[in-house]
Amino acid sequence: MDKERLEFFRKYMATICPTGYEEEASRVWRDEASKFADRTWVDLHGNAIAVVNEGGSPRIMLAGHADEIGLQIVYVDKNGYLFFTGLGGWDPQILPGQRVRIKTDSGIVLGVVGRKPIHLLTPEERKDVVKLEDLWIDIGAADKEEALQIVALGDAAVLDYDFTELRNGLVVGRGLDDRIGAFTVLEAARLAKDLNPKAAIYTVATVQEEIGVRGATTAAFGIDPKVGIAVDVGFSTDTPKLDDMKKQIGEADLGKGPIVGRGPNFNPKLLTHVLAAAKANGIPYQVKSFSRPTGTDARALQVSRAGVATGLVAIPSRYMHSPSEVVHLTDVENAARLIAHTIASIDDDTDLIPG
Repeated sequence: MDKERLEFFRKYMATICPTGYEEEASRVWRDEASKFADRTWVDLHGNAIAVVNEGGSPRIMLAGHADEIGLQIVYVDKNGYLFFTGLGGWDPQILPGQRVRIKTDSGIVLGVVGRKPIHLLTPEERKDVVKLEDLWIDIGAADKEEALQIVALGDAAVLDYDFTELRNGLVVGRGLDDRIGAFTVLEAARLAKDLNPKAAIYTVATVQEEIGVRGATTAAFGIDPKVGIAVDVGFSTDTPKLDDMKKQIGEADLGKGPIVGRGPNFNPKLLTHVLAAAKANGIPYQVKSFSRPTGTDARALQVSRAGVATGLVAIPSRYMHSPSEVVHLTDVENAARLIAHTIASIDDDTDLIPG
């Protein structure tokens, strides 16, 4: 990935955007999109949208969600400790001892997720699975009154982790699920513009995917596309302890290309276009089978209005829904290229009706 694209991605990854609180990420994304898009805007739901070749036909929607999993404050006790619920799906056992960044109206507040020290746990407690209700956030407040002068009920938080490069093209960060997708669809639109597309390309950094693909649902209704491609992360199976899982979820490795979804919820003729684009342009890819609707924006796209010819392109990812998700930058670049060449091949005469 070239320096300019990586610097934008680094800036985008520095945003804090727990689901439902995506405004900061939206501003950064739209600023970048405005460099090449016909226009950009935010809809009533909060989705950030950029369109390329607005007068073209048919309409194509690319969706990658900007939101990340987070925590939301629901109660403050008399001693000033903050209790919270999850925004999206957490593995609670990774939370004790983690530092958090809380988004407040006056700025970022740092805190620590607390739990009874292991030395003080009873033998029974040591066997128990950690639950969110067993944890709290300590912001150093003296009491409830001081705490509520600093934070408010409903404020959201993320874990205090930054984006960084590892080696061999791998990067690690909090919220790669799915700012990597929102980044990829923007890159795909930028690349597609230079391919003289016939279609109007609506690129969307969707909101609230982690709590029910809500942003994609409203954006797809508003845009009314003929074709929709969602980009999210997908499980890699190239780490220890996953060999047996391959029989259930298939196989995917980092660095071997983006995942292309195949199954009853993906349009078979669109899939043919995707695979043809990969072959024609020498783009590596990995096919994964999905027998049911995925937990991605693709499930909202497929059933919008009278139906949308839908596809899924996923970036293989390690350690999903942790503060240290890992992806390969080459997979990201190849995903953007694959989508760009696919949508550039679609016009009003493209037959996407199954059969």
